[in-house]
This record gives sequence, C-alpha cells and structure tokens, in this order.
Amino acid sequence: MRRTFTLCNLSLLLAFAAGTTSAQTEKPASASTTGGDSATTVRTAMRNVDYHLTDRIIVNITSLNGRLTPKPGEIPVFDDKNSFGLDVDSAKITLTMTALTNDLNDYVFAKPDAPLKKLIASIQGDQIVMKGILISKGGIPFGTSGTMSVTSEGMIHVHTTKVTALHLPVKGLMDLLGLDTQKMLNTKKVEGVSADKDDLVLDPEKLLPPPQLHGHLTSLKIENGVIDLTFGPEMGKVASAPISESCSARNYLHFKGGSVRFGRLTMSDTDLELVDASPADPFDFAIDHYNEQLMAGYSKMTRTGGLCVHMPDYDKLKQPAIVKK
Repeated sequence: MRRTFTLCNLSLLLAFAAGTTSAQTEKPASASTTGGDSATTVRTAMRNVDYHLTDRIIVNITSLNGRLTPKPGEIPVFDDKNSFGLDVDSAKITLTMTALTNDLNDYVFAKPDAPLKKLIASIQGDQIVMKGILISKGGIPFGTSGTMSVTSEGMIHVHTTKVTALHLPVKGLMDLLGLDTQKMLNTKKVEGVSADKDDLVLDPEKLLPPPQLHGHLTSLKIENGVIDLTFGPEMGKVASAPISESCSARNYLHFKGGSVRFGRLTMSDTDLELVDASPADPFDFAIDHYNEQLMAGYSKMTRTGGLCVHMPDYDKLKQPAIVKK
C-alpha cells in the first residue's frame, strides 16, 4: 500500500511541478553542443554516488558537474541509458579493481573475437597488474605489470614493465626477437584500446558502459588499491554553470533545466534531485533499477517547484525471497 501511495504522490507532484505528463505532446528538447545554459540543456551534478553502470560495474563518483547529451531531437530517457550521454566539465571518479575486472570482461573485451579473455586486474604498489588468457595466440595464460599515466590528449597510457606467459618472464625474449605488444596483440576489434609498441593507450570515453561519458581526463592516481580519475575543463570548451543544491542533501544526483523522461512521466524545465535516504555512506544508485528505488522512497516539492526524491540505496533494498521447491 505504501509503495502505491508514494508512486501516485510522485505522479501528481510531477504533473503539477512540470505542467506536463506523457499524455501531453511537447516539442522535443535537443542537447546544447556549446556547453551553454540554453533552455534545452539538462545540467547535472552528482555527489558521493556509487553509480551502477551495470549490476557488476560500479564506479564511485565523489563529485561530477556536467550535462546530459541526448540524441539529436530527443530528450534523455532514464529507462534507456543509451538515449543520452554524460558530458563532463569536472569530475572525480574512483574505479576499484573489482569494477575494472568486471568492465574488462563484461564490456571492453566482451566480444567473442576479442583477443583477451578471463582478465583479472589488481594493483601492486604503484603498478597495475593484469592476468588473463591471450586468445589470439592459442589460449596462452599471460600476465603484465605496468605504470599508468595521462597523455596531453587525455588518454590513459599504460607503460609495460613486465610480461609473463605460461608463468615465465618473456619481455627480455620479446626484446631480443624484436617483438612487442603491438605485434602480438590485435586491438583493432577492441574499441577504445590501441597498442603502441609494448604499451597500451586507453580512451577513457570508451572504456565504460552507457551512459557514455565524454570528458577530458587531466590526472590519474593509483592509491589504496584503487584508481582515482580526475576530469577537468578542455581547452576552448565552455563549461555549464554549476547547480546549487536545493534539497539539503549530502549524497545526490541533481538534474536541472531542459526535459527528462522516466517511466510515463516527462518533466519540463527540470528541477529533479535524487537524494540518498541514508547519507551515512555513499548513495548506491542503479540506473537499471532506479524505478525500484523510486517506488521504495518518497518525494517532496521545493518552494520553487522542484522535486526532491528520497530513495533508499539499491544494495539495501530487500530482494525477493527465493522459494525452494
């Protein structure tokens, strides 16, 4: 009864605050390509969020400022994370080794003809360690160690310091024979990954699942078993005006301006803030399951007609009990 009541309340509040529902017709909003604050641009700010890109790929967003970029002539639809991208002006994002391992296997090298499989990422000191199977060479177990840095173009440069195959060191032999990673590893079928002699160059915009992130990586740090990524303004690009927090929240996702759609509801001149109902730890938010979090929460309208939606962490939702037969 409580879930039905809160969802109906949300529908009424949105209809009142936005002045529209899915039954009404409206001119579709388009994304701003200049970074300006046009009426069609949906600006966004996120603070202290464990963001589930998929059920197995979770990144921690300490802070993020930017805007949603839908397809031309359309608006962002939360039920379709391929309907929009995320244009980042500034952000601090942390990637754990579990998230990186799942991302490499489930997304980056997920295609059947990918050259690497069964990858495991870990950190030793200040170096990234990768183990897996080299499919393109007949299924040979391999391991690499290397340092990571950021190029002037905002790419991730992985400099290889050690290579093993069949648990034996082979980098010295490769150097002796005039071989390198580029000759042994075909990355043409892997989007966002290219080889430069013994090193790898990774495009941060293409390494994570949708919504696709667009931003300029300025620094990278390996610390305490995780990778910290910092994004900043790109030369010549105009940043969006920052959003002022309106729900007195510590952990949240805030969307302001333009139009967004979720479920059967469309919000125009958006002022929507998804707030962590338990702010003692990061806001565990899953884009694929946001409706479950929405139904388990409650909403309040602000004095300016915006909406604060208080939602429980996704990892704290009660999962359906498994009935044993």
